[in-house]
Amino acid sequence: MIFPTSASIDESAAAVSSSVVNAWNEWDPLEEIVVGRADGACYDPAEPGYRPILRGLTQPGEVFPTGPKPADVIKRANEELDGLTALLESQGVVVRRPDPIEFDRSLSSPEFTVDSQYCSVCPRDVLITVGNQVIEATMSRRARFFEYLPYRSIVREYWDRDSEMIWTAAPKPSMADHMYRKEFWELDVDERYARMHDFEFCVTQDEVVFDAADITRMGRDIFVQESMTTNRAGIRWLRRELEPRGFRVHAVHFPLDLFPSHIDCTFVPLRPGLVLTNPDRPIKENEAEYFSDHGWQFVDAPEASSTNDQMPKYCQSSRWLSMNVLSVAPETVICEESEKNLQRLLEALGFNVLVIPFRSVYEFGGSLHCATWDVRRTGGCEDYFDGSVGIVDGR
Repeated sequence: MIFPTSASIDESAAAVSSSVVNAWNEWDPLEEIVVGRADGACYDPAEPGYRPILRGLTQPGEVFPTGPKPADVIKRANEELDGLTALLESQGVVVRRPDPIEFDRSLSSPEFTVDSQYCSVCPRDVLITVGNQVIEATMSRRARFFEYLPYRSIVREYWDRDSEMIWTAAPKPSMADHMYRKEFWELDVDERYARMHDFEFCVTQDEVVFDAADITRMGRDIFVQESMTTNRAGIRWLRRELEPRGFRVHAVHFPLDLFPSHIDCTFVPLRPGLVLTNPDRPIKENEAEYFSDHGWQFVDAPEASSTNDQMPKYCQSSRWLSMNVLSVAPETVICEESEKNLQRLLEALGFNVLVIPFRSVYEFGGSLHCATWDVRRTGGCEDYFDGSVGIVDGR
């Protein structure tokens, strides 16, 4: 695929305007999206790549639950997901929803077993649209091995309707014991800080591993966080897949994040030239320079409405879910209603801020960006970094 030069961007946008699958960045006007469902959701099972924890006050001997989530918990989350669907539809966006599956079924393979699966609340973790290509991620956790299934009928429909669409399923890893570092979970904080520049987490480099939510798109440039859910082999696979099509794929690192998982609570592009950043997790200095050298501005997110201990008891995400906003257009952003500080900041930056309650969804692994997968946005591929060769990996 030949990418447009700066002189032919308008021609490119016109050419893709009738495509079913078309999304080159995180902010162009949104036309079609998939919003997750909480039906049939289970608690996160413990496994080598994941150790769920309890938050806040706990009773002596209390352990993290297993099996299906209670019906009232699922009902509250679905009400908020339905509310997001209604809000997006009011903005003229076509909304699709995943098919129900039975997540309480155990999985068994030649290499692993797991007592239950997880949920279909967060399509962002599983799928990403890069231009006219849909990529199904490998996934990093055993309980999420088959999490692409609720979306398969939708992806197949897009493939049937759009002859230009590219549909790529990344190679499924074995998820055998050798793919994980079990000792990672036993390290104390001092040891984690001592190792923070090694970027070696709970997945080894033995197999290709990445979650789609570790990827953020800025036109021709694709930024991928190296994390607990995406390893260097996964980033190499993305480079080999995307760079022949004209993309530049960059690895990015946030050394002070000792449990990195998914980039969209750490580094959130809002519009051309502006990134919402996490004050607790600054990007590596040389990687930050790549943005500043090309005129991009970083704005730190304000304090979240909750501390980590005040997050929902079974939520496995940090307070920085506050940053997990969804862009409907370059000037319009959806924000969780309790995040007043962030709303004020975004309004001061010139955004039209739409608010919606979403805290009941937090327990299911994410917020507004996590719970969606954008399929089509108006516009074509632009180069926001002037043809630069890319970040020099000094890790």
